[in-house]
Amino acid sequence: MNPMIRGAKIVVDTCLRIRRGETVLIVTDPPKMKIAETIADVARERGTAVTLICMPVGQRHGQEPPEPVALAMTYFDVVIAPTTYSITHTQARKRACAAGARVATMPGITEEMMQQGAMLADYQEVARLTKKVAALLDRASEVEVTTEAGTELSFSIKGRKTHPDTGLFHRPGDFGNLPAGEAFIAPVEGTGEGRVVVDGSIIDTTTGRTEIIIEKGMAKKISGSAARKLTKMLDEAGPKARNLAEFGVGTNSKARLIGQVLEDEKVLGTCHVALGDNSTFGGRVKAGIHIDGIFKNPTVTLDGKLLMETGRLLV
Repeated sequence: MNPMIRGAKIVVDTCLRIRRGETVLIVTDPPKMKIAETIADVARERGTAVTLICMPVGQRHGQEPPEPVALAMTYFDVVIAPTTYSITHTQARKRACAAGARVATMPGITEEMMQQGAMLADYQEVARLTKKVAALLDRASEVEVTTEAGTELSFSIKGRKTHPDTGLFHRPGDFGNLPAGEAFIAPVEGTGEGRVVVDGSIIDTTTGRTEIIIEKGMAKKISGSAARKLTKMLDEAGPKARNLAEFGVGTNSKARLIGQVLEDEKVLGTCHVALGDNSTFGGRVKAGIHIDGIFKNPTVTLDGKLLMETGRLLV
């Protein structure tokens, strides 16, 4: 028996609730083909019409897929994307949702991740906690984040709407990651000030620490273990890539810090920020790149009231 079947059934039956007669598009690339085929097999067993497109491996998270793939995404009831690099924060995903597709992106998913950890969580519980955190963020205007490792960051979220990545994508236009479990929001551009010390993971590695200095909402200085690689990626994408694009709170108790950002950013007790594009979830910056950095045991205040204290959610 294929050991990924259990995870694939959760994707098809629980998270997307795929029904007989629906049209399903699976977008993948060669390294993720076995995962894509496993999900496709389960979806076909439910009486759905499944189309699988294999595209070339991209160059970075947030890069637009080829135009024929982007166009195809707008014609299906459900789009599932187990890919090497993320297409979550792309105009292609945004257009697919606007056309009514339910979209689950799975950037960096591995066969091991399909068999244990965050993918096997109780998604009703994940959804409950995620919505609680999202509601508190929605009511707030100012956020302050600190960690013992040295993070000291503040920014405004006034007027911004939180996206609860619950893992339950049952309505037309719903989207999120699988595995899921985070509440994330786009900070108001130009308001971020301070320092982020990434001691969880960044660019799919848990090695060392990376420090990012934020001034007027832009990453002005990057140092530490991932500095050279991160700086190169941002510079290649252009100046907008340094935008403080996202703040997120992990809400999946089954998630593990394993050096795969897809799962790492969902770990309960962590927060993360991202640089680059936020135009697909309420921001104003189109950058063609989106890079997340996770930090551990944060203390978070919303308008001066504690949301988290050294990694413990107070909800």
